[in-house]
Amino acid sequence: MVTTDSDHELEVYLNLAARMKLTGLNQLWVADITYIRLHAEFVFVAVILDAFSRKVIGWELDRTLAARLPLASLEKAIAERKPAPGVVHHSDRGVQYASGAYVAMLRKHGMIPSMSRPANPYDNASCESFVKTLKREEIYANEYRDLEHLRENLAVFIDSYYNSVRLHSALGYRPPEEFERDCNLARSSQGAKMSFFRHEKIYRSELGPRIEGKPVETGSPDHRLDESPTGYSSAGWSPPEPASALPAEDQSDGNTVL
Repeated sequence: MVTTDSDHELEVYLNLAARMKLTGLNQLWVADITYIRLHAEFVFVAVILDAFSRKVIGWELDRTLAARLPLASLEKAIAERKPAPGVVHHSDRGVQYASGAYVAMLRKHGMIPSMSRPANPYDNASCESFVKTLKREEIYANEYRDLEHLRENLAVFIDSYYNSVRLHSALGYRPPEEFERDCNLARSSQGAKMSFFRHEKIYRSELGPRIEGKPVETGSPDHRLDESPTGYSSAGWSPPEPASALPAEDQSDGNTVL
């Protein structure tokens, strides 16, 4: 069953997730769609996770793959988190996520679209990992009478088990909700860092403190992402300067820090 139709002429957005280093919640959201086979039909689930905590913050179940499915999931995530502008929303290149209605919703709430490279599941590994867990620990272990029976079970699995009980090695063997509480939600997290790779040089979106002329990493907790390489966006992100604006001489052994 194919859920991703990337053969379209809609705009495809730069992969920002692969360039980001997360430092807190509501910096990078990852989205995906999967199918579930019932006795007489296929149905589809759209999910959105916070990439920092792995928590499912929005999901929807329907019989259609139309854009209204992931849109409903996105609306629930926004209502749940009420994020400040600058969240990077990462997905595959499916027509649903590239549709005008979906991108308009992202823009309305100050979110930045990001899309995976073609046929590269590692760019969205957090969502892929959740889908695998969902099917192995819930879908394949049960039978469902109909769509509504499945909806009830999904709600219990996500809210009462996955988010609140299931342990994650990447979170220090804590469930997502406990991990988020430990992050001290009352304190605003600092912006994430973003690296750009061009001609074997690395450009950073912000200039950190320096000791004896060398950059010092700050605010980067020991938090492993499922994705490779590690990533996240900053609310104040702007594209790197054009080559004409760069220094004429490179005196940093191939690494220029902006």
